[in-house]
Amino acid sequence: MRKQKHPEYQYLDLLKDIMKNGVDKPVFNNPGVTIKSVFGRQIRFDLKKGFPLLTTKKVFLRGIIHELLWFLKGDSNIKYLIDQDVHIWDEWAYKRFKEAQNLKFKISNLKLKGYFKTIKTQEQFIAKIKELPAHDKFVREWGDLGNVYGVQWRKWKTSDGRVIDQMAWAIEKLRKTPLRKHIIISAWNPEFIYEMALPGKSMALPPCHTLFQLNVNDKNELSLHLFQRSSDLFLGVPFNIASYALLTMMIAQVTNLKVGEYVHTFGDVHIYSNHMDQVKEQLKRKPRSFPKMKLNPKVKNIDEFKLEDFELTGYNPYPPIKAQVTVVGGF
Repeated sequence: MRKQKHPEYQYLDLLKDIMKNGVDKPVFNNPGVTIKSVFGRQIRFDLKKGFPLLTTKKVFLRGIIHELLWFLKGDSNIKYLIDQDVHIWDEWAYKRFKEAQNLKFKISNLKLKGYFKTIKTQEQFIAKIKELPAHDKFVREWGDLGNVYGVQWRKWKTSDGRVIDQMAWAIEKLRKTPLRKHIIISAWNPEFIYEMALPGKSMALPPCHTLFQLNVNDKNELSLHLFQRSSDLFLGVPFNIASYALLTMMIAQVTNLKVGEYVHTFGDVHIYSNHMDQVKEQLKRKPRSFPKMKLNPKVKNIDEFKLEDFELTGYNPYPPIKAQVTVVGGF
């Protein structure tokens, strides 16, 4: 019998595809950095055969879990993440603060005006948010990213004043009518994106992982299919794969379903020019066995998961490969 190719090669082969066939594109708002990009690709993982946490470089699982729990809270303020020592969204909040500083944003509150004068670096900005309580005006104003993923998933505001909890709706549908074909959760809300938004109301980062569909087959297996419009393959996608695979498992558990597949479809998928050396290093490595992920079986409500409810075993990755996050505004 022919040996089945390790599923991680789907990711590595996509890196090679872009290196070979990618189209060079400029990066808006970041001169000096370009991308190599291809359009319309797909990978898929059978979650019954292991948890798809990449092994050819170590992936920051604690950060992935905390970010996912943050999304599920419907939160948009990085205070929770900073308090957990997770800094994957720091740049976006600081970028907004820095832009306001540069535009000499008018502030009447003397305390806030003092922060504007004394905070000169991202490190100082993050330290100040960590130091202050969540209810502080500075944290509420400058730690908030607007209507990002968690808000759209859990608190989608409608034109008639209602607030829709898409996640709760989807879970209820899976419990009552699991074979329906319309169980979709969207983060793409044009009211808060780009020039379509009112001045000052645009999201800090328009959703890259745009929407996902949930599907149950005749074996009571739940699969999740993500469409991602824009994908940073080296830094972002390893997080996205693990995050949505984990979300699939969590939703399956709270709806009494088995886990099926995680399917990931890409629109524009790219490698940044300042990540090329790191990609070449990663492509020298041979995948190792995927680890196993176990959830606390006592948790039956999507809102009750905590960090301690996730147990990863058998993870033996290569060392991490560091690269700079390119903050470009999501274009």
